[in-house]
Amino acid sequence: MVQRRAALLDNRAGGRVLTDIDLEGALAVCARDAVGSVLATARLEQAVGRGLRAAGGSLWGFEQDGELVAICFAGANMVPLVPVDDSRTVSRALDAFAGLARLQGRRCSSIVGPADAVLGMWSRLRQFWPAAREVRDDQPSMVIDHAPLVTPDPAVRRSNPDEFDIVLPACVRMFTEEVGYSPVSGPGGPYETRVRNLMTQGRSFVRVEESARRSRGDVVFKAELGAVAGGVAQVQGVWVSPDRRGERLSESGMAAVVQATRTEVAPLVSLYVNNYNARALAAYRAVGFRQVGTYATVLF
Repeated sequence: MVQRRAALLDNRAGGRVLTDIDLEGALAVCARDAVGSVLATARLEQAVGRGLRAAGGSLWGFEQDGELVAICFAGANMVPLVPVDDSRTVSRALDAFAGLARLQGRRCSSIVGPADAVLGMWSRLRQFWPAAREVRDDQPSMVIDHAPLVTPDPAVRRSNPDEFDIVLPACVRMFTEEVGYSPVSGPGGPYETRVRNLMTQGRSFVRVEESARRSRGDVVFKAELGAVAGGVAQVQGVWVSPDRRGERLSESGMAAVVQATRTEVAPLVSLYVNNYNARALAAYRAVGFRQVGTYATVLF
């Protein structure tokens, strides 16, 4: 039964399940759009030394004339990547990935990545998968590859691992505001573990101020480098405490994140933001970010 299922997966509309020997080719596909593919590239770079099983999902591929031209990472988030210009090839690749996704069933919490691929996947899956909770079809993908245009906030720094007790509440508030529900599942839950790991890896940035409520202070600005791969660092989870909004902490805070990231992590800093978030868009543009593409996210 397992062998039969694998055979079906490998032949679904021309797509196939990739293995460790395909990683080099998959990374070459990602390199064609380093900004759009950073979420998948980060997983694949982990897999190079540890194998795809350690990447937390499966990897699908679509070939044309014997060459791998498109991939889809199917993990907690599904990330389809079809960085080709030929519309017929794009359609065939998305048909293949949608066929594999239908056979597997929905296991992901979102489909996210370059808008054309994400929305193309969802148009093929929406009648077979449960309804989406929300479709964010226009999320400007922005980058900065130079020094920030505003003065960095000198109080923004990397968080310390022993500050977990004040950083986690800020992360939870951001996630709840952004997605609509709390990600908390317990001390050792996946969200809590991710926050702790980002702090340990030096990819969590905060501004902490004295507080009458907490002896160790309150986080009033925070951001993380949620994905780092292929020379790109993608900023995620940008948040300013509600009682401090309007003070331009996001501009100076992001400038500090950009400065530190470009110096110590990756030369290109990226992010994506909902098109209706005019305040955030204005802040990122003030820092020096420019739009280079469009993301989309289907949330379940």
